[in-house]
Amino acid sequence: MASIVESAWTYLITHFNDFQLACLGSFFLHESVFFLSGLPFIFFERAGWLSKYKIQTKNNTPAAQEKCITKLLLYHFCVNLPVMILSYPVFKFMGMRSSLPLPSWKLISTQILFYFILEDFVFYWGHRILHTKWLYKHVHSVHHEYATPFGLTSEYAHPAEILFLGFATIVGPAITGPHLITLWLWMVLRVLETVEAHCGYHFPWSLSNFLPLYGGADFHDYHHRLLYTKSGNYSSTFVYMDWIFGTDKGYRKLKALKSDREEADLKET
Repeated sequence: MASIVESAWTYLITHFNDFQLACLGSFFLHESVFFLSGLPFIFFERAGWLSKYKIQTKNNTPAAQEKCITKLLLYHFCVNLPVMILSYPVFKFMGMRSSLPLPSWKLISTQILFYFILEDFVFYWGHRILHTKWLYKHVHSVHHEYATPFGLTSEYAHPAEILFLGFATIVGPAITGPHLITLWLWMVLRVLETVEAHCGYHFPWSLSNFLPLYGGADFHDYHHRLLYTKSGNYSSTFVYMDWIFGTDKGYRKLKALKSDREEADLKET
């Protein structure tokens, strides 16, 4: 397996320079993973497939879905791509490289775990700030146009928010200067995580059923359903920040009521 990865990486660094890989390669990888993982949830919703796992009964209209995709493409090419290009010198200065040898899996996994923890911490506070009255009205309300989220709405946001909360995603790699393959793996995992959190479905195989600290779709869907002043559940990946600062009380209360109701229904049957 290691030799296959190393051979593929050798091909990339032989045919493309650092700038092409770090900027254009990263952008292509992001777009591929984002749309390939997010588009199926649009089809599920339109076809009514897997509806028993859908968190909300309400569906988005095709027009609303198409509006989301159109604006996403605009924001990705006009905001995300320029940010990747402009941040390239910073990453290079901090030590990012694409050359061989590849880092060990132990180093890669350690760095990515650090990125998840740091991103979640920074995102939590940034997200809470965006839920203050003025910033919500003028910036964050764009993201909350979709009270019933689907996978692609994860990156549907005001350009100012893309830059503001995007900092949480890049701060870890920016200060550690990882190998490019580590940066790519982090980006893929982060995209998959945020698409899953916004997918609108809670499956038996959802990670939150197996990882107690992981939020997932059910946790974040609650955030989208409520008014901005009462939503809570501000974390991106984990649940402990909301638990520590008491911003998940409404969600926990709702879960407890639902559990009690299901238990009562079972006793009746």
